[in-house]
Amino acid sequence: MVYHPSLKNGKWQTLSLAEQMGNIGSEISRAINWKERDEELFEKAIERGLELLDFTIADPRWRKRLKEIVRVREFICDSVFGDKEYGNSLEDFDRYFLSFALAARARK
Repeated sequence: MVYHPSLKNGKWQTLSLAEQMGNIGSEISRAINWKERDEELFEKAIERGLELLDFTIADPRWRKRLKEIVRVREFICDSVFGDKEYGNSLEDFDRYFLSFALAARARK
C-alpha cells in the first residue's frame, strides 16, 4: 500500500534532506502519540514513516548519506518489530528527527 502517492511520483525529491527527515520524524512522533492508545493508528504511522524513509533511501541525491539513512531504518524496525537488539526507543528517534525538522524550518 502506498500512503503518499503524490510524494512517490517525484515531489519527495524536491525536498531537502532536512525536510525529508523532518517529515519522517512527524510520522514517528504520531506513532509515539498513538502507541499506548490505538494499535492500528500506531502501526499506520510507523508504516507511513517507513514509506517516507524508503523514498529518502531511493533518492539518488543522498547516495553518500545512504549508510546513515539505511541504518536509521534498521534501528526503527528493530525498536518496533525486532528484539530491541540496539536498545533504541521511538523516543530516541523522535529526538533525532527533531534536529532535522528544526534545520529545515531555519532554512525557510
